[in-house]
Amino acid sequence: MRAVGSSLSRVDAQDKVTGAALYPGDIERPGTVWLKTLFAGRVHARVRSIDTRVAEAAPGVLGVFTAADVPFNGNGLNVVDQPVLCGPGAPGGVPDADRVRWPGDQVAVVVAETEAQAAAALSLIQVEWEDLPMVVDVEAARRPEAPLLHPSIGSNILLEYHIRRGDVAAGFALADVIVEHSYRTGAQEHAYLQPEAGVATIDALGRVVVEVAGQWAHKDRQQIAAALALPEEQVVVRYPAIGGAFGGREDMSVQIVLALAAWRLEQQGKLAGRTVKTIWSRKESIVGHHKRHPMLAHAKWGATRDGHLVAQQIDFSLDGGAYAYTSTKVLGNALLASLGPYQCQHQWVDGRAVYTNNVPGGAFRGFGGPQGHFIAEMQINKLAEALDMDPVELRLRNCWHEGSIQATRSVVPPGVTIDPVLRRLASEIPPTGADSPSLTINHSPLTINHSPFPIPHSPSFRTSLDASAPARLRGTGVACCFKNVGFSLGFRDICHATVELYGAGEIQRAVVRHAAAEVGQGAHTVIAQVAAETLGLALEQIDLIVQDTAETGNSGSVSASRMTFMAGNAVKGAAEAALARWQDEERPAIAHFEYVPRATTPYDHDTGAGDPNVTYGYCAQAAEVEVDPDTGHVRVLSVVSVNDVGTAINPQQVEGQIEGAIAQAVGWTTHENFVQQEGRVLTDQLSTYLIPTVVDVAQIKPVILEYPDPQGPLGARGMAEMPFIPTAAAIVAALHDATGIWFDEIPLTPERVWRGLKSRAG
Repeated sequence: MRAVGSSLSRVDAQDKVTGAALYPGDIERPGTVWLKTLFAGRVHARVRSIDTRVAEAAPGVLGVFTAADVPFNGNGLNVVDQPVLCGPGAPGGVPDADRVRWPGDQVAVVVAETEAQAAAALSLIQVEWEDLPMVVDVEAARRPEAPLLHPSIGSNILLEYHIRRGDVAAGFALADVIVEHSYRTGAQEHAYLQPEAGVATIDALGRVVVEVAGQWAHKDRQQIAAALALPEEQVVVRYPAIGGAFGGREDMSVQIVLALAAWRLEQQGKLAGRTVKTIWSRKESIVGHHKRHPMLAHAKWGATRDGHLVAQQIDFSLDGGAYAYTSTKVLGNALLASLGPYQCQHQWVDGRAVYTNNVPGGAFRGFGGPQGHFIAEMQINKLAEALDMDPVELRLRNCWHEGSIQATRSVVPPGVTIDPVLRRLASEIPPTGADSPSLTINHSPLTINHSPFPIPHSPSFRTSLDASAPARLRGTGVACCFKNVGFSLGFRDICHATVELYGAGEIQRAVVRHAAAEVGQGAHTVIAQVAAETLGLALEQIDLIVQDTAETGNSGSVSASRMTFMAGNAVKGAAEAALARWQDEERPAIAHFEYVPRATTPYDHDTGAGDPNVTYGYCAQAAEVEVDPDTGHVRVLSVVSVNDVGTAINPQQVEGQIEGAIAQAVGWTTHENFVQQEGRVLTDQLSTYLIPTVVDVAQIKPVILEYPDPQGPLGARGMAEMPFIPTAAAIVAALHDATGIWFDEIPLTPERVWRGLKSRAG
């Protein structure tokens, strides 16, 4: 059996289903001491002073640490703008480190013998505050008179990009139809299985060892070392089992404060080989880590009568919240995504990320793609309606092909497959009449009407109030997307792997060293399959050493749909090199390989010109929804998702990624209403922030296409984000088909839909 292309069992499956796998919060060691964090609880304020004396004297307390204990009080994945602990007295760090900018800022940590003692001591810390003016609206934050969150930067606009291609005024003059609308998308909570947790200690070599859940172990190490002013080799980061990430574990949460506490206690002679442990509550997790960026946008598109795009003009703002996190990269992705995978000679986009006193916006599955494509796909669907044209046909008349020129004036990366992806979607939704397209979902055709019609009621687990069996309205809609694979915009993307071959006459086992984080996506299984395929071995002959900075080279982040693409190429290269040495009689044969994809370039800030991405993945979807007109409740019934994955290394895992992405996207679109008021999170529990349950998940039909990517390992593309991206626009199009109303803001809460229906009725 070939390793690649087979749905082999995951290498971590048995440990996870039997409970043998240890997640960070599961780690228990003799003499463990507990760390608790004092969060700011203030929206915007200056810390005038912190008095920790009473807390330090409390029962069981080993230490209380503040900004004054942090050698370099600053961190940030792309922009170093966030204090480790907010307050005065740090020897060095970011400007204005005595400010808190959202309630989730960390002010102090307490370490005590028990969790209860640490929690009790937190209440004894006395903080003197000076409240500052707040700004929680992105439009208000852009005004000259707005309070500055980071005075040293001099503006609340973190970054702004512009695309200027062609002459949009001339383009609109050619248009027979113009659609112009505003859009708004909400924040989204990652809601991974285990909240932030971890342990830290000092090992026999004097190294600070931190075991946490993360997505980029070497970047975690870099930031910990910088904050503690230590050489990187004095810090070790290890990842135990990780209960989901979705981008939410890319930035710092507990990593630095755990390391700080263990390091300072060791200096004070109080650690003595013990381990410092922390676990955030779900409320602390929801308040204390970043979210998907909310977006506000205005778009104007024009097309000719025969369905050819002639002008695209877009202006949008991302709410970056209190700190930069990954806003610069999310903005870069959203900028290009807002135009969709469509050819057009006249394109004008203004996009920006803005500081506010809200929860920071950061990495989340899709990384700006869902927000940008929501604009593009809503606009193309509205143009199809205005032109009385099939929405798939309109896309086919305008979509990229091999050699197409992007808005950045560079050629679309090779392996362009949006056309066959759309055509396959069309085959999954064949027309039933001359003028009436329909969806065939699970072989049950549903004819689309552009007027509401009653559907016989079927039982539901949602409510017991349906005794009267009211009529439901049904509709269908489509959307598509592209998404960059790997880092972009000039970032030098690298991925290291080492392969060691052992045996006598024949290779008996191979050891693969790689830092890829396994966050539930099956990365370790894919790595093992690529190694087995390249070496001609069985999966059982592959031993993995992973997720440990002391044992592996830098593999980059588990994000940007990059790990299969990058790790696959790195492991394949190392395996081929090791195999060549084995054939030259080296025993053991050991080879290291650094994979570096082709270079990209950043946008020109004024024109958007550049070559921003290495390669793309493509997806197209059709959604079927049902809406209760009396309550506004929207239920997503079915989603067909067509995905070009290049080569499906493990088809079962690919299907799982598609299903998981769509379930999460349905949540963002219909359920997950993240509410902030005056900078404070009101939906800070899973009882108030509602994620989809098993009865809310649509029936999903994954369709896997395999057009080998010319740059991918064995032809594979990244694909984990792509099935998330078009879902929202497909659902909204389906809701419009059911009701005749366009809803330009998500999530589609029952109240929002009900009010829309009522306003239309009269």
